This record gives sequence, structure tokens and C-alpha cells, in this order.
Amino acid sequence: CTLDSEVALRVGGDFFFDPQPGDSPVKLVLIAGGVGINPLFSILLHIADLHGYQEGKGNAYKMGTVKLYYSAKNTSELLFKKHLLGLMNALPGKIACRFHVTRQSARICEELQPHVTGE
Repeated sequence: CTLDSEVALRVGGDFFFDPQPGDSPVKLVLIAGGVGINPLFSILLHIADLHGYQEGKGNAYKMGTVKLYYSAKNTSELLFKKHLLGLMNALPGKIACRFHVTRQSARICEELQPHVTGE
């Protein structure tokens, strides 16, 4: 977002993302902490499927970009981290993830390092 951008924010409730063919592409920012990643991971998988469908079929879906900000105590508590890294690698520039750890004491693996910030 930039200064004076209009954003929609929703906390709690049902989580879903159901774009329709012909909808304008949107830029999503997803924010998760701990196990709160579960519904957002499902949304990311759906978006990845739509990107694949879009490229394979030349359909009317116009997908925007997604940025996930995900926080946990340490990298071992980041659920789905290997899958999230895989999505970023499969869809560079379309899906990006930033991980924030608050109590990391162990060394962060090399694969995660570029995507992790700490306290």
C-alpha cells in the first residue's frame, strides 16, 4: 500500500477468497500468527491453483499478487514453511512471504534466512 491507499481489513469470522472470472486482479496482504496460518494457507493454495489454471487455460481469471506476513516464536513453529517456500519458488513475484520470529535461539536454516526477520 502507499500513503492514502484504501484497504479492507477483516479480523475473525469466515475466511475465504473466491475471485470470479473477469474480476479485476487484487493485491492481497495476509497476516497470520501461529496456528492462525491455517485458513490463510488454504487461500494461498487456492490462489496458486488459480495461477496455474490461468496460465494453462488462458481463461478470464486475472490474479494479483499475494504477500503473507507470518509470525511465530521460532522457525520450528512456522507451520507449512516448506510448502510456503515452494509456493514462492513456483510463483516468483506473485506470492511472497515474510516470516517474523520473536524468540529464535537456534540458527535459522539457509533456505529461510532471506525471508525471516527477528525481534
